[in-house]
Amino acid sequence: MDSAAESFIRFLAIERGLSEAYQLSVRQTLDALAEWMRRSGKPLAEIGTDELAAFLVQRKSDGLTAASLRVSTVHLKIFFRWLAARNHLPMDPAEPLVAPRGESHLPETLHADQITLLLDSIPQDQPLGRRDKAMLELFYSSGLRLSELCKLRLELIDFDEGFIRITGKGNKTRIVRTGRKALAALLDYLRNERPSLVTKRTSSHVFLSVRGGPLSPDRVRQIVKERCAAAGIEQNVYPHLLRHSFATHLLEGGADLRVIQELLGHADISTTQIYTHVDGARLKSIHRKFHPRG
Repeated sequence: MDSAAESFIRFLAIERGLSEAYQLSVRQTLDALAEWMRRSGKPLAEIGTDELAAFLVQRKSDGLTAASLRVSTVHLKIFFRWLAARNHLPMDPAEPLVAPRGESHLPETLHADQITLLLDSIPQDQPLGRRDKAMLELFYSSGLRLSELCKLRLELIDFDEGFIRITGKGNKTRIVRTGRKALAALLDYLRNERPSLVTKRTSSHVFLSVRGGPLSPDRVRQIVKERCAAAGIEQNVYPHLLRHSFATHLLEGGADLRVIQELLGHADISTTQIYTHVDGARLKSIHRKFHPRG
Protein backbone atom coordinates (compact mmCIF):
# COMPACT_ATOMS: atom_id res chain seq x y z
CA MET A 1 0.00 0.00 0.00
CA ASP A 2 2.75 2.47 0.94
CA SER A 3 4.63 1.83 -2.31
CA ALA A 4 1.45 2.14 -4.41
CA ALA A 5 0.48 5.38 -2.69
CA GLU A 6 3.94 6.84 -3.24
CA SER A 7 3.83 5.97 -6.96
CA PHE A 8 0.37 7.51 -7.26
CA ILE A 9 1.48 10.76 -5.63
CA ARG A 10 4.39 10.97 -8.09
CA PHE A 11 1.90 10.40 -10.93
CA LEU A 12 -0.24 13.31 -9.69
CA ALA A 13 2.80 15.56 -9.43
CA ILE A 14 4.67 14.68 -12.62
CA GLU A 15 2.07 13.54 -15.15
CA ARG A 16 -0.96 15.47 -13.95
CA GLY A 17 0.86 18.55 -12.69
CA LEU A 18 -1.43 18.92 -9.69
CA SER A 19 -0.55 21.29 -6.87
CA GLU A 20 1.38 20.34 -3.75
CA ALA A 21 -1.70 21.16 -1.68
CA TYR A 22 -3.80 18.65 -3.67
CA GLN A 23 -1.05 16.03 -3.40
CA LEU A 24 -0.96 16.52 0.37
CA SER A 25 -4.74 16.17 0.59
CA VAL A 26 -4.65 12.88 -1.34
CA ARG A 27 -1.72 11.63 0.73
CA GLN A 28 -3.64 12.26 3.97
CA THR A 29 -6.53 10.13 2.73
CA LEU A 30 -4.26 7.32 1.57
CA ASP A 31 -2.25 7.41 4.81
CA ALA A 32 -5.49 7.07 6.77
CA LEU A 33 -6.53 4.14 4.58
CA ALA A 34 -3.12 2.47 5.06
CA GLU A 35 -3.46 2.81 8.83
CA TRP A 36 -7.00 1.38 8.70
CA MET A 37 -5.70 -1.56 6.62
CA ARG A 38 -2.93 -2.25 9.13
CA ARG A 39 -5.39 -2.31 12.02
CA SER A 40 -7.77 -4.53 10.04
CA GLY A 41 -5.03 -6.86 8.84
CA LYS A 42 -6.13 -6.38 5.22
CA PRO A 43 -3.56 -6.29 2.38
CA LEU A 44 -4.23 -4.15 -0.68
CA ALA A 45 -5.19 -7.20 -2.76
CA GLU A 46 -8.10 -7.92 -0.39
CA ILE A 47 -9.56 -4.42 -0.39
CA GLY A 48 -12.99 -4.42 -2.01
CA THR A 49 -15.98 -2.13 -2.04
CA ASP A 50 -17.22 -3.30 1.36
CA GLU A 51 -13.83 -2.61 2.94
CA LEU A 52 -13.68 0.89 1.45
CA ALA A 53 -17.21 1.59 2.66
CA ALA A 54 -16.22 0.42 6.15
CA PHE A 55 -13.19 2.70 6.03
CA LEU A 56 -15.39 5.69 5.16
CA VAL A 57 -17.82 4.80 7.94
CA GLN A 58 -14.89 4.79 10.34
CA ARG A 59 -13.76 8.19 9.03
CA LYS A 60 -17.25 9.56 9.62
CA SER A 61 -17.24 8.25 13.19
CA ASP A 62 -13.86 9.94 13.64
CA GLY A 63 -15.61 13.25 13.03
CA LEU A 64 -15.14 13.97 9.33
CA THR A 65 -17.79 16.25 7.85
CA ALA A 66 -19.84 15.31 4.79
CA ALA A 67 -17.69 17.65 2.69
CA SER A 68 -14.46 16.00 3.89
CA LEU A 69 -15.93 12.53 3.29
CA ARG A 70 -16.86 13.58 -0.21
CA VAL A 71 -13.26 14.65 -0.86
CA SER A 72 -11.93 11.39 0.62
CA THR A 73 -14.29 9.38 -1.59
CA VAL A 74 -13.01 11.19 -4.69
CA HIS A 75 -9.43 10.46 -3.62
CA LEU A 76 -10.22 6.76 -3.26
CA LYS A 77 -11.94 6.66 -6.64
CA ILE A 78 -9.03 8.20 -8.55
CA PHE A 79 -6.46 6.10 -6.67
CA PHE A 80 -8.14 2.73 -7.23
CA ARG A 81 -9.04 3.62 -10.83
CA TRP A 82 -5.33 4.29 -11.37
CA LEU A 83 -4.38 0.97 -9.76
CA ALA A 84 -6.87 -0.99 -11.87
CA ALA A 85 -5.80 0.76 -15.08
CA ARG A 86 -2.21 -0.37 -14.45
CA ASN A 87 -3.30 -3.93 -13.62
CA HIS A 88 -2.18 -3.66 -10.01
CA LEU A 89 -5.70 -4.84 -9.11
CA PRO A 90 -8.05 -7.08 -11.13
CA MET A 91 -10.91 -4.59 -10.75
CA ASP A 92 -11.69 -1.14 -9.37
CA PRO A 93 -13.34 -1.62 -5.94
CA ALA A 94 -14.01 2.12 -5.50
CA GLU A 95 -16.13 2.47 -8.63
CA PRO A 96 -19.48 1.68 -6.87
CA LEU A 97 -18.81 4.13 -4.03
CA VAL A 98 -21.23 7.05 -3.87
CA ALA A 99 -19.86 10.28 -2.45
CA PRO A 100 -22.07 11.89 0.22
CA ARG A 101 -23.73 15.14 -0.69
CA GLY A 102 -21.62 18.09 0.28
CA GLU A 103 -22.84 20.49 2.92
CA SER A 104 -24.15 23.72 1.44
CA HIS A 105 -22.27 26.69 2.84
CA LEU A 106 -23.10 30.12 1.50
CA PRO A 107 -19.98 32.17 0.84
CA GLU A 108 -19.26 35.09 3.13
CA THR A 109 -18.86 38.46 1.45
CA LEU A 110 -18.08 42.05 2.29
CA HIS A 111 -20.54 44.80 1.48
CA ALA A 112 -19.45 47.22 -1.25
CA ASP A 113 -19.22 49.99 1.37
CA GLN A 114 -16.83 47.86 3.43
CA ILE A 115 -14.68 47.26 0.35
CA THR A 116 -14.52 51.01 -0.27
CA LEU A 117 -13.67 51.67 3.37
CA LEU A 118 -10.89 49.08 3.27
CA LEU A 119 -9.30 50.25 0.04
CA ASP A 120 -9.53 53.95 0.86
CA SER A 121 -8.08 53.50 4.35
CA ILE A 122 -4.61 52.39 3.25
CA PRO A 123 -2.23 55.39 3.52
CA GLN A 124 -0.06 55.78 0.42
CA ASP A 125 2.58 57.86 2.20
CA GLN A 126 3.47 55.07 4.63
CA PRO A 127 5.97 52.26 3.87
CA LEU A 128 4.38 49.43 1.87
CA GLY A 129 1.08 51.31 1.62
CA ARG A 130 1.25 51.35 -2.17
CA ARG A 131 2.04 47.63 -2.30
CA ASP A 132 -0.77 46.64 0.04
CA LYS A 133 -3.33 48.84 -1.70
CA ALA A 134 -2.39 47.43 -5.11
CA MET A 135 -2.63 43.92 -3.73
CA LEU A 136 -6.09 44.37 -2.21
CA GLU A 137 -7.36 46.28 -5.24
CA LEU A 138 -6.26 43.39 -7.45
CA PHE A 139 -7.88 40.76 -5.24
CA TYR A 140 -11.21 42.56 -5.46
CA SER A 141 -10.94 43.77 -9.05
CA SER A 142 -9.93 40.47 -10.64
CA GLY A 143 -11.11 37.79 -8.20
CA LEU A 144 -7.69 36.17 -7.94
CA ARG A 145 -6.98 33.20 -5.72
CA LEU A 146 -4.30 33.72 -3.07
CA SER A 147 -1.85 31.42 -4.86
CA GLU A 148 -2.46 33.24 -8.15
CA LEU A 149 -1.67 36.62 -6.65
CA CYS A 150 1.51 35.34 -4.99
CA LYS A 151 2.73 33.83 -8.29
CA LEU A 152 1.86 36.87 -10.42
CA ARG A 153 4.78 38.11 -12.53
CA LEU A 154 5.35 41.36 -14.39
CA GLU A 155 5.40 39.70 -17.82
CA LEU A 156 1.87 38.36 -17.29
CA ILE A 157 0.31 41.83 -17.11
CA ASP A 158 -0.88 43.72 -20.20
CA PHE A 159 -0.87 47.29 -18.93
CA ASP A 160 -2.14 48.74 -22.21
CA GLU A 161 -5.26 46.58 -22.38
CA GLY A 162 -5.70 46.03 -18.64
CA PHE A 163 -5.57 42.21 -18.69
CA ILE A 164 -3.67 39.63 -16.67
CA ARG A 165 -2.82 36.09 -17.77
CA ILE A 166 -3.37 33.74 -14.86
CA THR A 167 -2.41 30.08 -14.49
CA GLY A 168 -4.78 28.62 -11.92
CA LYS A 169 -5.80 25.19 -10.66
CA GLY A 170 -4.74 22.27 -12.81
CA ASN A 171 -2.36 24.58 -14.72
CA LYS A 172 -5.31 26.04 -16.62
CA THR A 173 -4.70 29.49 -18.08
CA ARG A 174 -7.31 32.23 -18.17
CA ILE A 175 -7.37 35.95 -18.94
CA VAL A 176 -8.82 38.26 -16.30
CA ARG A 177 -9.69 41.91 -16.46
CA THR A 178 -8.08 44.52 -14.22
CA GLY A 179 -10.29 47.44 -13.25
CA ARG A 180 -9.18 51.05 -13.73
CA LYS A 181 -8.59 51.70 -10.03
CA ALA A 182 -6.70 48.44 -9.55
CA LEU A 183 -4.53 49.15 -12.58
CA ALA A 184 -3.80 52.68 -11.34
CA ALA A 185 -2.84 51.35 -7.88
CA LEU A 186 -0.68 48.66 -9.47
CA LEU A 187 1.16 51.15 -11.68
CA ASP A 188 1.67 53.49 -8.70
CA TYR A 189 3.22 50.66 -6.70
CA LEU A 190 5.43 49.48 -9.57
CA ARG A 191 6.73 52.97 -10.26
CA ASN A 192 7.04 54.41 -6.77
CA GLU A 193 7.59 51.56 -4.31
CA ARG A 194 8.59 48.24 -5.85
CA PRO A 195 11.98 49.56 -7.09
CA SER A 196 13.01 50.20 -3.47
CA LEU A 197 12.24 46.55 -2.60
CA VAL A 198 14.28 45.05 -5.46
CA THR A 199 17.56 43.28 -4.66
CA LYS A 200 20.09 41.46 -6.82
CA ARG A 201 18.18 38.21 -6.32
CA THR A 202 14.70 39.61 -6.99
CA SER A 203 12.69 37.79 -9.64
CA SER A 204 9.88 39.26 -11.74
CA HIS A 205 7.24 38.55 -9.09
CA VAL A 206 4.99 41.57 -8.75
CA PHE A 207 4.48 41.65 -4.99
CA LEU A 208 7.69 41.67 -2.97
CA SER A 209 8.58 41.43 0.69
CA VAL A 210 10.93 43.86 2.42
CA ARG A 211 13.74 41.40 1.63
CA GLY A 212 13.03 41.51 -2.10
CA GLY A 213 11.53 38.03 -2.42
CA PRO A 214 7.99 37.12 -3.43
CA LEU A 215 5.38 37.42 -0.69
CA SER A 216 4.35 34.11 0.86
CA PRO A 217 0.65 33.16 1.14
CA ASP A 218 0.84 33.34 4.94
CA ARG A 219 2.25 36.87 4.80
CA VAL A 220 -0.48 37.99 2.39
CA ARG A 221 -3.15 36.58 4.73
CA GLN A 222 -1.57 38.51 7.57
CA ILE A 223 -1.48 41.75 5.55
CA VAL A 224 -5.16 41.42 4.64
CA LYS A 225 -6.14 40.94 8.29
CA GLU A 226 -3.94 43.83 9.44
CA ARG A 227 -5.33 46.25 6.86
CA CYS A 228 -8.92 45.27 7.64
CA ALA A 229 -8.33 45.71 11.37
CA ALA A 230 -6.80 49.14 10.74
CA ALA A 231 -9.88 50.08 8.69
CA GLY A 232 -12.14 49.15 11.60
CA ILE A 233 -13.70 46.13 9.88
CA GLU A 234 -14.50 43.63 12.63
CA GLN A 235 -15.52 40.80 10.32
CA ASN A 236 -12.99 37.99 9.87
CA VAL A 237 -11.48 38.89 6.50
CA TYR A 238 -9.20 36.64 4.44
CA PRO A 239 -8.06 36.78 0.80
CA HIS A 240 -10.72 34.38 -0.50
CA LEU A 241 -13.40 36.61 1.03
CA LEU A 242 -12.39 39.31 -1.45
CA ARG A 243 -12.75 36.76 -4.27
CA HIS A 244 -16.24 35.90 -3.00
CA SER A 245 -17.09 39.59 -2.86
CA PHE A 246 -15.81 40.08 -6.43
CA ALA A 247 -18.12 37.36 -7.77
CA THR A 248 -21.09 38.41 -5.65
CA HIS A 249 -20.92 42.07 -6.65
CA LEU A 250 -20.58 41.17 -10.33
CA LEU A 251 -23.70 39.02 -10.12
CA GLU A 252 -25.62 41.72 -8.26
CA GLY A 253 -24.61 44.16 -11.00
CA GLY A 254 -26.14 41.95 -13.70
CA ALA A 255 -23.14 39.97 -14.98
CA ASP A 256 -23.87 36.65 -16.68
CA LEU A 257 -23.07 33.60 -14.57
CA ARG A 258 -21.03 32.05 -17.41
CA VAL A 259 -18.85 35.16 -17.57
CA ILE A 260 -18.27 35.01 -13.81
CA GLN A 261 -17.38 31.32 -14.16
CA GLU A 262 -14.74 32.21 -16.75
CA LEU A 263 -13.31 35.05 -14.68
CA LEU A 264 -13.06 32.87 -11.57
CA GLY A 265 -11.55 29.95 -13.48
CA HIS A 266 -14.18 27.43 -12.34
CA ALA A 267 -14.14 24.22 -14.36
CA ASP A 268 -17.82 23.54 -13.59
CA ILE A 269 -20.55 26.17 -13.47
CA SER A 270 -22.13 24.36 -10.51
CA THR A 271 -19.24 25.75 -8.45
CA THR A 272 -20.13 29.27 -9.56
CA GLN A 273 -23.85 28.84 -8.88
CA ILE A 274 -23.30 29.13 -5.13
CA TYR A 275 -23.15 32.89 -5.65
CA THR A 276 -26.70 33.05 -6.96
CA HIS A 277 -28.07 33.04 -3.38
CA VAL A 278 -27.08 36.67 -2.94
CA ASP A 279 -29.12 37.86 -5.88
CA GLY A 280 -32.58 37.39 -4.42
CA ALA A 281 -33.41 41.09 -4.47
CA ARG A 282 -32.52 41.38 -8.14
CA LEU A 283 -34.57 38.30 -9.03
CA LYS A 284 -37.59 39.77 -7.25
CA SER A 285 -37.15 43.03 -9.13
CA ILE A 286 -36.98 41.25 -12.51
CA HIS A 287 -40.02 39.14 -11.64
CA ARG A 288 -42.07 42.22 -10.73
CA LYS A 289 -40.96 44.04 -13.87
CA PHE A 290 -41.55 41.34 -16.45
CA HIS A 291 -44.11 38.88 -15.09
CA PRO A 292 -47.75 39.71 -15.90
CA ARG A 293 -48.74 39.17 -12.28
CA GLY A 294 -45.45 40.21 -10.72
